Amino acid sequence: MNNWVKKGMGPLAAVMALGTVISGCSGGGSAPADNKAAAPNGTQTPAASSSEPWKIGSEPVSFTLFGNYGWYTMPPWGKDVFSKHVQEQYKINITAINAGGNAEAKLSTMIVSKDLPDVIWGDRDKFERLRENGVLVPLDPYLDKYPNLKKWAGDEILNMLRSKDGKLYMFPNWYTNKPTGNAGYVVNKKIYEELGKPKLETTDDLYNYLKLVKEKYPNIIPFEPGQAKEGKGVDLLFSAFAENNPASYAGTLRAVPKDGKFTSLFADPVYKEAMVFVNKLHREKLMTQDALTQTVDQVREKLNTGRVAVYADITATDYASKADAELSKSDPNAGYFMIWPIHKPGLDKNKIMVAHYDRLGWNAAAITATAKDPEKIFAVLDWMTSPDGMRQIVWGPEGMYWKGLDSEGLPNLTDKFFSEPAERTKNMNATNDLQFVGNSTYNDKIKVKAELSLPEEKRSWETKYQDAITWKTHMDLTAMRGIEPPQDSPEGIIRERWIELYKKVRAQAILAKSEQEVIEIIDKGEKDAQTLGIEKLNEYLTKRWKENEEKMKKK
Repeated sequence: MNNWVKKGMGPLAAVMALGTVISGCSGGGSAPADNKAAAPNGTQTPAASSSEPWKIGSEPVSFTLFGNYGWYTMPPWGKDVFSKHVQEQYKINITAINAGGNAEAKLSTMIVSKDLPDVIWGDRDKFERLRENGVLVPLDPYLDKYPNLKKWAGDEILNMLRSKDGKLYMFPNWYTNKPTGNAGYVVNKKIYEELGKPKLETTDDLYNYLKLVKEKYPNIIPFEPGQAKEGKGVDLLFSAFAENNPASYAGTLRAVPKDGKFTSLFADPVYKEAMVFVNKLHREKLMTQDALTQTVDQVREKLNTGRVAVYADITATDYASKADAELSKSDPNAGYFMIWPIHKPGLDKNKIMVAHYDRLGWNAAAITATAKDPEKIFAVLDWMTSPDGMRQIVWGPEGMYWKGLDSEGLPNLTDKFFSEPAERTKNMNATNDLQFVGNSTYNDKIKVKAELSLPEEKRSWETKYQDAITWKTHMDLTAMRGIEPPQDSPEGIIRERWIELYKKVRAQAILAKSEQEVIEIIDKGEKDAQTLGIEKLNEYLTKRWKENEEKMKKK
């Protein structure tokens, strides 16, 4: 998956203390061909339909769905309690066509044989090729007739998703109108308290604290940045050295926006300052020494056994929440807590943005030209993204874990929701991979309501810190989404080479033997980047960014 919104990092990636993982997933499918012809522009024109909207549940509707991921296998629709209720009550049936571990090969075979699924679900950047081949149906004719997507996603998000021909082909998954994100700094509770709860706000505070940890706890890792070869906590520290400077500029965009255009990252004095600090931590053994080679499992093991004093990561709440639960099993006083993001002295702490969020959400679903009745499929997807669809698929049939709605249209949770956590967790987790047009704007409200219904000591670790810290320290970079050039274009080739150079320079800077060597490494990296054509790439990215801003202004 792309680096912007990975599974487990999206709007609903939180694992609630209520025990429910509500993450955005889905997939599967294959369908009979029909006689619709390609439009002159290479797209497909939906068949004419009646003026009255088709009503969900008025008659059976079935379609096939293909999840365009090698790792994804769609659970059987109707096997779990929730989807079985939807199958029976709303007469909806979805059949999977699974990738079998090789999604690209499977999809190519289906395109060549013209035996496409009715719906394809996957990363958004994979759909343009399908549109150019004329195998997707534009969704615009249905937006007003079935209004939930347009109402909840809004014009800005839908315009961002439009293709070059101005039409909409993608139905977004886990789109949102509010901040999301799981990045930040996590502190070992026991160690912090034993050291007298020193101030831990600035980069100076952090450095002094890590030195104290090293001195007092020789078997503890002072600072754990996760897998540094992927950026993670190393990139996160970049955000501490300037206001409104998320780690995403370094780890995802690899460019810094200044005065309305993207500029070279290696020429940025803030990046140099941040890498000098990271290198200092590494040289003084205040940071994991195998940060560039360790695996995810090794990071988790260290957290789960309490061998970390401070942990920083883009996915901090995901790993730390599980580690907190593990440690507190045997010792109620053990575990982790989050702190407000670290900042360089003199900066406004409230303007430190650790990472980004993207209102477009995670991925998308698209209806193919071989679908027998695309309007009915759209009607189903539109219902699924509605409040009623979200309640049925994510929270279950009415009367089980909720009954009736409050004044905000949110479900009233029943006693059974709280009294049977294990059973509820099993039932709710069963539809995680069937949630392929999720509406985070509505669903997050239910999640927060569920948390606030609990005594404070029983509220989820994730939601507590998301609400108090992480959602307040992530920056909206929606307009900078989807600006990457095609891989086979001149700019795309430059980008691939630039990414490799960036990773190499970052690793060399971490391992450098002195501050001066860090600066020399980055300066040489800048010269190499210019030779690669970084300016041409940044001009391309800037143009696409500005185009996105204009798209979002349209009504």
